[in-house]
Amino acid sequence: MTIELVRTALVYDFDGTLAPGSMQEHSFMPAMGIAPSDFWSEVKQITKSHNVDEILVYMWRMLAVADEQGASVTRDMLKKHGADLPLFEGVDTWFGRMNAYGAERGLNLEHYIVSSGIYEIIRGCSVYDHCTYVFASKFIYENEIAVWPGTAVNYTTKTQHLFRINKGITNIWDNSFINRWTPPAERPIPFDRIVFLGDGETDIPAMKMVRDQGGHSIAVFDPEKSSEPKAQKVLYNLIAEGRVNFVAPADYREGSQLDITVKGALGRVARANGYRDP
Repeated sequence: MTIELVRTALVYDFDGTLAPGSMQEHSFMPAMGIAPSDFWSEVKQITKSHNVDEILVYMWRMLAVADEQGASVTRDMLKKHGADLPLFEGVDTWFGRMNAYGAERGLNLEHYIVSSGIYEIIRGCSVYDHCTYVFASKFIYENEIAVWPGTAVNYTTKTQHLFRINKGITNIWDNSFINRWTPPAERPIPFDRIVFLGDGETDIPAMKMVRDQGGHSIAVFDPEKSSEPKAQKVLYNLIAEGRVNFVAPADYREGSQLDITVKGALGRVARANGYRDP
């Protein structure tokens, strides 16, 4: 007899969650000859002085910096930057291991990324092929050259994309479907079958919403930065303010604290949907 597996989602932020730091800092900024601290300082200054969205500003500055260097930002360039991204330990084998673990417990795992980073950079990264869909910031392209920010994923739009996952929508243009009322029982992936992994302040609304809707939110942190006061303050606030269920280092190797924590969350989902340990 064939057993129908239960659709379950593992949703990830990208920067600081699957990969250390910000994706633009690893190769794009060095290639453009700009220091990350200078780039982000200017972005924040422009954002504040014009009272605008920081994600749109950083995307616009990427185009401006490239233009100042006599270069163009192309799809191919961004994908190549993605191919060079370092990932946290264990990420390369994580997806296969989690899929097998879920299947043994009656779960059909789907992996999603919801990131403020650039879609094409993630597209060039090895994790992309493991994902059902990637929601990320996108440029508008003309003849394969980026000409303007097209989509910005910020801390509030991340919650919108969680509802898209919840309702089974794998695009970012269909506003009528996302706003249409759908009975919870008819939604392909209920929130109590969503596990969200994030690291920073832009993930707070998403983590809080998933937790409050009966899902599981896990805050990860870079093991090499765990002693920094800023990192400790973020983690303290996430726990003290009830934003997350669990906290773990971003170590995706088998047997790590994060590995055990996510498996435990998936175990809860499996049991709630009829699975019983042998």
